[in-house]
Amino acid sequence: MAVTGGISLVAYLNLLTVGFSIQEFSLFLLQRIETYMFLIGLFLIWLIVYLSKTEKKSLNNRKKY
Repeated sequence: MAVTGGISLVAYLNLLTVGFSIQEFSLFLLQRIETYMFLIGLFLIWLIVYLSKTEKKSLNNRKKY
């Protein structure tokens, strides 16, 4: 999800060269589903990394006992 959204957001940067202002560009991005896919994808990546670190810590604590 993050990759799909990120690639689309990078492609949409071309709108700035066409003449969109930063405000118009921001409003355009808020209307696109790719923006939300990118944010959800980043959140999922963060969640997986965070949960895997806490899981490893709990497994290491179990091995000591």
